[in-house]
Amino acid sequence: MFRKRPPASPAAPQPAPEEHLTPAEALAPSPAPQSAASEQSPPSAAMSDAAPETAAPEVVPPAIELPPAATGRDQRRLISIHSFPSTSRIRPRVWWTLGGLGLLAAVWAASWFLLPIKQVQVMGNSHLTEAQVKKLAGLSSSHFGWLYYGKGRAQGLLANPWVQSAVVTRKFPDTVMLDITERKPFLKAVQPDGSVDAVAEDGRLLPNAPDIEKLPSVTGWGPNRLPEAVLVARALSRYTVESVAFTPSGLTVQTASGTVWSGDPKSLVKYAGSISMYPNKKINIYPWGVSVQ
Repeated sequence: MFRKRPPASPAAPQPAPEEHLTPAEALAPSPAPQSAASEQSPPSAAMSDAAPETAAPEVVPPAIELPPAATGRDQRRLISIHSFPSTSRIRPRVWWTLGGLGLLAAVWAASWFLLPIKQVQVMGNSHLTEAQVKKLAGLSSSHFGWLYYGKGRAQGLLANPWVQSAVVTRKFPDTVMLDITERKPFLKAVQPDGSVDAVAEDGRLLPNAPDIEKLPSVTGWGPNRLPEAVLVARALSRYTVESVAFTPSGLTVQTASGTVWSGDPKSLVKYAGSISMYPNKKINIYPWGVSVQ
């Protein structure tokens, strides 16, 4: 008689034995896991006929040591060094600059000496001589370049009191024309020291003026009122002014038709028509009215 054995219970899984690794083995890189397809796929025919090859040793590139990063002043120094142009680029620029300056100097010298001023024509002068006008205009010497003569050099003409205006014209290739307008004597001013000077209509004194004996005279004392005397004489010129005398209190104008006095030059000019209304009379003009004597 046979007895059935009870089914054996499945054995409990045994724990995997512990592996003890050395420090070198622990630090070594673990091999890359192979995929299931590569483990199960049979080798190809070409590979099966070839002899087994030994694995090539892994080549590790040498370590490269990087310098510490430049900061602060070192970075600015590196930037300035790299941004500075090389001497090979600077030299052509220097030579081109020197060549251009030399060419400009040559052109300037050629235009100066090849186009000198040879002829100067003076017009409109009566009191000043031709030589004086040329000297005032800076053209007493004929070695000046025609191309470079301009307003700055001709400005000396207006420095003379006799020259009221001037027109300067350059005519190619070597001629300069000077057309001036001179001031004319309008009055004669008797100075406190007894000297007599001619006076133009704009009040400018004209030294060494000839033939001024017949001009209306300006005399006076106290503060100088010559500009006011010239203004009044010019405003009353239609009445044939003979003389103008000024004092601290006012101005007296002697005309061919009579005499007029006023303490204010503007009032005198405004009411000067009274001279024709009262011929051969002495007229006093005040701010509040006119007195006739």
